Amino acid sequence: MARWPDGAQRMKMDRHYSGAILAFQFLTRLPMPRTEHFSSTDLSRSSLYFPLVGLVLGVMLAVILMLGAGLDPWAGAVLALLFWVWVTGGLHLDGLGDLVDALGAAHGDPTRFHAVLKDPHVGSFAAIALAMQLMTKLVFLMLLTREGGGWLLVPLLAWARFGPLLWSATLPVLRPPGAEGAGMGERFGWEIDKLAIIVMAILLVLPVIVAPVLLAAPLACGAWWLFLKYRLGGQTGDCLGAGVEMVESSALAVMVLLILMGV
Repeated sequence: MARWPDGAQRMKMDRHYSGAILAFQFLTRLPMPRTEHFSSTDLSRSSLYFPLVGLVLGVMLAVILMLGAGLDPWAGAVLALLFWVWVTGGLHLDGLGDLVDALGAAHGDPTRFHAVLKDPHVGSFAAIALAMQLMTKLVFLMLLTREGGGWLLVPLLAWARFGPLLWSATLPVLRPPGAEGAGMGERFGWEIDKLAIIVMAILLVLPVIVAPVLLAAPLACGAWWLFLKYRLGGQTGDCLGAGVEMVESSALAVMVLLILMGV
């Protein structure tokens, strides 16, 4: 005889449900049910569902690429990129632009890094970086479409959104002198279960067995960890968002090149 879940079980189910919904609300523009009693802690816990969001977005982009391929690989790539930017709201692109501007400003004056990182204006460094990022994605999406490898976006986008969990859980938070309160990168680090990260990493490795070219994704995550560790000394919310973009574009480029080389 089936049993209804007790109060504690229902609360746990509701927490998982609201966490998944919040993850989609934070990372996408997809319509989601309204959540009640929202708090910053809930958003931090929802980061465990970021890879799930990546899987869903990857499926959507793969479908768009396959449909567009019926017209022309370029058409599929343009449609996919437009949807990619729209559905994410440019969230990670914003982090990339902020980080590049801050690094450019800090080249001559390291004390300006945090001030420029929080500046909402777009500088010349950011504009150039964003243009190059979008062009890179467009070209390699076209090549991926031409080679019939659109399905590779599914695990790739999951890996890219697994990266923030790894980086925020294992790297210190960069704080400007005298700063108080916790930023997004710090709040994620507080709430992430290390065991859950290990389990997700194991699950995300499985597609690599089917398609070895997907090894480019975890390697890109590791490369960004090294950059944050040894170039910046830690991470912020903008660093996490920029990392998602860099993993997506670099791993996409490497995968396509390997496919063209017959690997």
